[in-house]
Amino acid sequence: MIASDLKDPRLGFVTVTRVELAHDLGYARVHVGVLGDEKQREASLTALRSASGFVRRELGRRLRIYHTPEIDFRYDKGLDATDRVAQLLREDEARGAAAGADERAGDEGEGEGSGE
Repeated sequence: MIASDLKDPRLGFVTVTRVELAHDLGYARVHVGVLGDEKQREASLTALRSASGFVRRELGRRLRIYHTPEIDFRYDKGLDATDRVAQLLREDEARGAAAGADERAGDEGEGEGSGE
């Protein structure tokens, strides 16, 4: 619904990562991931928050429920940690590949002098 029905130009590439729903179904916290930098993230969150009434009405209509929860959009900060871990793994892999290349170059150099 977010990708197809919301036409706000501030809205970037948004993914719903999880939803926390109150036991009485009166409140829903929607966690989203946004592709882009901090500025794009804030613009997308502003667009989502301004469209929360529309999203709420559409959910009520599509789900055919009488009481539709109030919707609060939040950025999923867990994605930042995931990105950081992925970056650290890439850096470690690059260091490992560079160290392996250095070791192979050293092994080849030793073999040339021992042919006597």
